[in-house]
Parts: sequence; structure tokens; C-alpha cells
Amino acid sequence: MQNSNPVIRDRNQRTEWFLEARFGMFIHWGLYAIPARGEWVRSVEKISNEAYQKYFEEFDPVAYDPGAWAKAAKKAGMKYAVLTAKHHDGFCLFDSKLTEYKSTNTKCGRDLVREFLEAFRAEGLKVGLYYSLLDWHHEDYPAFGDPFHPMRENEEYKDRKRDFSRYVDYLHGQVKELLTEYGHIDIMWYDFSYDNMTGETWRAADLVNMARQLQPHILIDNRLDGSQSIKTGNPFTYSGDFASPEQLIPANGVTDGSGNPVPWEACITLNNNWGYHSSDRNYKSPKLIIRKLVECVSKNGNMLLNVGPDAKGQIPEESLSILEQVGSWLRQNGSSIYGCGKAGLPKPDWGRFTRNIKTGKIYAHVFEQSIGAVCVENLAGKVGSIRLLKDGSEIPVTRPWNTHDYPEDLFFNFGIPDGATYPLPDDIDTVAELELI
Repeated sequence: MQNSNPVIRDRNQRTEWFLEARFGMFIHWGLYAIPARGEWVRSVEKISNEAYQKYFEEFDPVAYDPGAWAKAAKKAGMKYAVLTAKHHDGFCLFDSKLTEYKSTNTKCGRDLVREFLEAFRAEGLKVGLYYSLLDWHHEDYPAFGDPFHPMRENEEYKDRKRDFSRYVDYLHGQVKELLTEYGHIDIMWYDFSYDNMTGETWRAADLVNMARQLQPHILIDNRLDGSQSIKTGNPFTYSGDFASPEQLIPANGVTDGSGNPVPWEACITLNNNWGYHSSDRNYKSPKLIIRKLVECVSKNGNMLLNVGPDAKGQIPEESLSILEQVGSWLRQNGSSIYGCGKAGLPKPDWGRFTRNIKTGKIYAHVFEQSIGAVCVENLAGKVGSIRLLKDGSEIPVTRPWNTHDYPEDLFFNFGIPDGATYPLPDDIDTVAELELI
């Protein structure tokens, strides 16, 4: 039954491709790659515009090759990518006519957003742009007393005059540039609302309506709105098309008050920082990324996995290595991720389930080796065939001698005799495809 709320109905139509894609690349990149202490370096170290200016003057990413980035994303099995067109420091990676604080005015002299979009589209990937609602460089953005601005405690900024409405005009003007001068954009990813800096403070309804008029298909995240209105049955116009939990995977996914699924993606870093941090070597393993991607999908969610290129424009080798291994697994097991979602079965002790939304096939993601046969509760007599997804080989439905007290459960194993214990074919995640009768 189609939802009667037009906001939700339109949201469901726009997000069809998004729910099919399931896996994307986030790219945090800007001047902060030069100090290499993370994207919040200006705020954390309370760096003034004047002191930060040296990075603008030095910025020259001689190794920037968006084609290589796009190929790495595609090889990793990602279906879309989102680049920081402007982060909190206010520096623009695009040739905005509304500011001089942009990549085309640096030694680089290039419109980095345009090159990114062209390269990723050429690889068949959907494209998105991140745009920070905050701007620590703009003279009309609140400084003294703001919880995040680098000059929040600097008394010199206490009585400076500013015209916040002029800043909001600037924000709207730059978004209009991105949506009129750069072709088809699939996602606008705003970041972020806080305290009273939320919703109509940004003139959010007008901003969204403008985007819908210019590019009706575009997806918008939920961060224009600091509340959880996207989880209600009556979201605002600017509540967004998808929720965006950060650095965590919700225990039960994201649903509205009636338990209906809400589109969502978990944005996750590969190490502990979004922007390049030269001393951060705390990289997540390919096994962890794969299993957490599976967890997202099993809860009807996506994963947006971040890379932070360095000052030269290179994605770190550690990141590329992890992405390559994730992509290798997806090339064999992607059918259990793309177009899949919640299976409607209890979570098993040994792993997770996903289900293809269109075919109804169930995918058993076996993370943990069993003692004896693998048990699937309450599916006895309901499965016609089981195959190892990575190569299509048959996995017999079995009934070992020690399982007869559990007639309602289905059992399968990875060797003969079927009551013995065997290593998993894939220690990262062995995926069995179950076709229901």
C-alpha cells in the first residue's frame, strides 16, 4: 500500500536507487590535509583566518587524479561517492563566483569538484556533494560564543558586527551554483545543525524547495534539521530523504514511530579521522568493514565509507589496500548486498541474514564456525536449495543424526560427514544463498 503522506511517498520514490546501491565512498579533502591533523584542526587548535591562510597559499595537490579515485571506488564495489565541496573551514573546492576562497585561486588553479564529478560519472557511479552549513571563514558567520568556531573564546570577536542573513544568502547562492553549473547531482549532503542553528535558521524549506525545482531527483540528508523529524509519520519538507548516523550502526536500524523503515546510511571512517591525519594509523580491517557493511544492509541501511586524501591529493595506501580487499569480497558476494535488506528472520548466533528485496532470496552470512552443522531456526521444509554464493556450488540441506530433536530447524554443513565440524570456506564471511520454496 502506497503511503498517503506526499513527503514520504516522494522520498520512497527518490531513494529506490539508493536502497539498491548500499555502499558508497565519502571523501573529506581540503586545506586541512596540509597540517594533516584532521578536518577539525581549525576548531580544535583555535586557528584564526590569518594563521590558516598559509595553507591556502600552499595548497597545490599535484597528484590529484580523480579518475584514479573513481576507479578505486568502483573496484571496491562502491556505487556512489560524496565529496566535500566545502567543509567547515569555508574553503571551496569549486569555482564559486561568490567567494575568492576557492581552489581556483590557489597554486592548484583547478575546479576540483568539476573534475571529481566528471571522473566518477565516467565510471558509472552516482555523485554527491557535501556542503557544510558552518563556515569559519565567512565574516558573517557567528564566531564568539559559538560552540565550534575557532574564535569562540577570542574577545576581539565579541562585539564584531555581522549580518547572519547575508551569510545565509551566501549559503543558498553557493548551493544554487552547485545545482545549476555542475550537471546532474544525485545527493546533497549537508552538515550540520546544532543548538539553535537548525531548520529555518538556514531557511531550510526554501533551500530544499530550490533544490527540488532545479534537480527534482536529488537526495538530501537529514542534517538541515537538528531534530529526529525524519523518524516521524509527518516529516518536514527539509527533514531529508535519509538519516545519517555517524560512526555507529543503530541497534535496530532506523524506523519511524510505527516501525516502518526509514532510508539511512551509516557514515564511517576507515581510521579515526575524516580528513587526512598523518599519525592516525588506526585503520579498520577489511573483515570489520565487510561485516559492518553486512550489518548495515541486514538493518535496511547503507554504508558511506570515508577516505581522507593527503595534501598531494593521494588516497593513503592503507585505505586503498582495504578498499581493494573489500571489493574482492564483493565481486564474489555482492548479490547478498546490492538490492538487499532486512530478511525478517531472527538474528542467528553465527552471523546475519540479508534478503534480496526483489527475488526474496535469503543470504546467510556465516561469521562464526559452528560445532557440527549450521542451524537456521524454523526454516525446515521451506528451502529448496542452498548454494555457496561465491562460486555457486551446492550446499546440501542435511539432517545429521544429532539434530532429530529439532525438526522445525534447517541444517547445512560445509563437508561430509554432515555432523562433523569444518572450517568456514571464507573466514571473513561465508555467504550461503537460500532459495525458498
